[in-house]
Amino acid sequence: MTNKRITHHPILGSLDKQSTVSFTFDGKEYTGLENDTIASALMANGVRTLRKHEFSGNPRGIYCNIGHCFECRVTVNGKENIRACLTPIVHDMVVESGQVQPSPLDPTNEVLPKTYEDYEKMGGNQ
Repeated sequence: MTNKRITHHPILGSLDKQSTVSFTFDGKEYTGLENDTIASALMANGVRTLRKHEFSGNPRGIYCNIGHCFECRVTVNGKENIRACLTPIVHDMVVESGQVQPSPLDPTNEVLPKTYEDYEKMGGNQ
């Protein structure tokens, strides 16, 4: 594992005492810290490409990291269009990329959850 994480911050303090969480991304197992988002856990592990652009097929990654841009959409436990920057990792979560995600702005799409919490509220992960 390539650890790109800042473990000590002059204001936020040390992150060494947080629990780790295991999850998979495209079939490979990774670990992140408890309360990490998918995006922050992947960035800490050196992963930058999360999906392909709908039209060009170019690689897309984490852009705004605050939920505004939709660039970080991935598939979580079989549910498409989940924003990695807003969704916390949970133990044994299965995250996939590579597939072209449906546009979140297309009015013909069904209502899709935007976070893993929304996904669970809609009856996912049962």
